[in-house]
Amino acid sequence: MTHVFDQEQLELRSAIRGFLAAEIEPIIDQHERDKTFPYEVLPKLAEFGYLGGWLAEDLGGLGISRVTWAMMMEELGSCWSSLRTMINISNGPIERLAVDANAEQRVKYLEPLLAGQAKVFNGITEPDVGSDVSSIKMRAELDGDEWVLNGAKMWITGGIWGDFGIVIARTFSPDCDGELSSFLIDKRETPFVAEAIDAMTLRCTGTALLTFNNVRIPKENLLGTPGGGLKATLSGLGVARVNIAAGAVGAAQRCLDLSIEYAKTRKQFGRPIASFQLIQKYLVDMKIRVDASRALCYAAASALDRGESGKMEGSIAKLYASQSAFEVADMAIQVHGAMGYSNEYPIARFFRDTRGGSIPEGTAEVQTLIIGRELTGIGAFK
Repeated sequence: MTHVFDQEQLELRSAIRGFLAAEIEPIIDQHERDKTFPYEVLPKLAEFGYLGGWLAEDLGGLGISRVTWAMMMEELGSCWSSLRTMINISNGPIERLAVDANAEQRVKYLEPLLAGQAKVFNGITEPDVGSDVSSIKMRAELDGDEWVLNGAKMWITGGIWGDFGIVIARTFSPDCDGELSSFLIDKRETPFVAEAIDAMTLRCTGTALLTFNNVRIPKENLLGTPGGGLKATLSGLGVARVNIAAGAVGAAQRCLDLSIEYAKTRKQFGRPIASFQLIQKYLVDMKIRVDASRALCYAAASALDRGESGKMEGSIAKLYASQSAFEVADMAIQVHGAMGYSNEYPIARFFRDTRGGSIPEGTAEVQTLIIGRELTGIGAFK
């Protein structure tokens, strides 16, 4: 089923498409070659509501529905997965700050983020910790008026460029005995080591290994309540999974569109390859996956708009859409033949980037176990 948008949503989508075509598409190839990100576009994207637009107006947002937000993320996915990822990674800290920040933290960190004037990262995963967030090893020990941080964060999107970020650490203080808490760390005030990771996928997202060796931050940089880090982190993953699903839908749709166009114009044996039954079979399989992914994505977004947790719906959407997007990109390469290998053509980029979608915010295997737990009431986790 195709989600039906109202006139306001359609006008927003049209404006976004125009902006992406005029301002983003022409610069993608150069940034992909240089492995850089155009932070200067963030203020313009903020005008569409891409930075916290789903927040209530009294919190600095525009009151955008989750369905509208999914539509917006689909458009980014159709354009450039690295851009969609960087927007996603900005909105995680925005949500945390909107909920847990005190007045001073809101002015210093949230307001610049909402305006597109800050570079941020979210420090959760570690060299030995991925899907099992509860096993985080990084330590934060209270020493007088400062927290002393020791440990490492790995696969951190935007970490190589971030001005500041939120890190989750095992906390030791009079109020905590090893529970997880959230901390704001500002690289402009408290330097730490950030090393770039050269990854196959999402080349323009500044993925990094962050190392904290006796790094001291002010006591006031605790975000939220002591020991509340695990709950806060897990609560944000549901929305992030819908974001990834929507981006995957956009990427898959773009691969399908490019494949149809190519199949109708590419000729072999004296006729367009679109006339060959096996090529049509690829296109049909791609279309089925795109439409099914889109239906699951908007079902999950609608659940969030109804005030439901959307836990199962989000996991189903993320699981199916991320895997389907890679399958669609793979079929797109087959339709394009050798042209699909060229880095001068977007299919190769979509192939690389869609492969990464089944890992962040919980791997495909973890999503399967979450869905199973929701169905049976029996958890496979420890």
